[in-house]
Amino acid sequence: MRENEDWSCRRRAKSWPYARRKDFEKSLQLEAGEWFKSKAYPVDKTYPYILEKWEQWPSNIILPEVVDYVLKEKEKAEALRKPFPLHKYIHHGLSSQAMMFNLIGPLVVRNDFSALRKALTANEIPWPGGEISARFEVEDRSVFNEDSGQPTSIDLEIRGAAGFAPLFIEAKLVEREFGVCSVFRDGDCDGCNPAQDLDSCYLHFIGRKYWSQMKDHGFLGGNLLESPICPLASYYQFFREALFAAAQGGYFVLLHDERNPAFVRGKSAGQPGLLPFLRSLSPDPLREKIGSVTIQRVFEAIRDSGRHNDWTGEFVKKYGMEI
Repeated sequence: MRENEDWSCRRRAKSWPYARRKDFEKSLQLEAGEWFKSKAYPVDKTYPYILEKWEQWPSNIILPEVVDYVLKEKEKAEALRKPFPLHKYIHHGLSSQAMMFNLIGPLVVRNDFSALRKALTANEIPWPGGEISARFEVEDRSVFNEDSGQPTSIDLEIRGAAGFAPLFIEAKLVEREFGVCSVFRDGDCDGCNPAQDLDSCYLHFIGRKYWSQMKDHGFLGGNLLESPICPLASYYQFFREALFAAAQGGYFVLLHDERNPAFVRGKSAGQPGLLPFLRSLSPDPLREKIGSVTIQRVFEAIRDSGRHNDWTGEFVKKYGMEI
């Protein structure tokens, strides 16, 4: 009987209507490995989709001018004693930071944002007016009183003239989740909802303002207030970044791959997935300032502009784009 049950489960699994994330990740590993191989770049002996050493990360970036830009921005930040973090795995072929540099970096370097504007406005995300400036790896410790440790950081900020709402864009490629709370992950929290007693949260107790911002923006009501489970335990990064954008009067935008079912299980925001679920938990005024756009739609707009033909072909090969 058990054997028949197992067979039935395996058969039913094949009829699951959504793609599996691990299959998508494996396909991108193959694409990245082939791309590195075509360039004769030294790679890890076990994982051919990862460059041999972290210091080789520039080889993970398609355009040399983008590498130059990143290095100069990092130098500027360090001169001002401000961080410009290059991620621990930026030499990984599936690094979302490297993908962001490859997709958006050329637009920033060339001051050509029309394609990004087209893709975002098509998804009902308002583009800021006036002269546009863009910054990678944006943080502000004052928002949540993050006076030590790693502060909340967002991949890209787009700002226009005063009076226009800025955009805060977070990129996800093969990730399976929004980052979890490290206090919960490390076993120093039981995961209970502290909404009725905020000082029972270690982070609130030491002075971080995550819960204060949650309260100010209307999150502490309805489902989040009544749930016995802390919403920050598993969805820490999402709430921090959505609140970070809200605190600055901006929009939070997820840039994700449409083939990755973790965040949106389909080509429209109405599909199930982490983002639609978490957006549904957000209060009405803020919910309208949380949006998403796929890597595919942004890339398609860039390619169709005809102004970036010197790198779009390589992007297709590196990330297995099928457009």
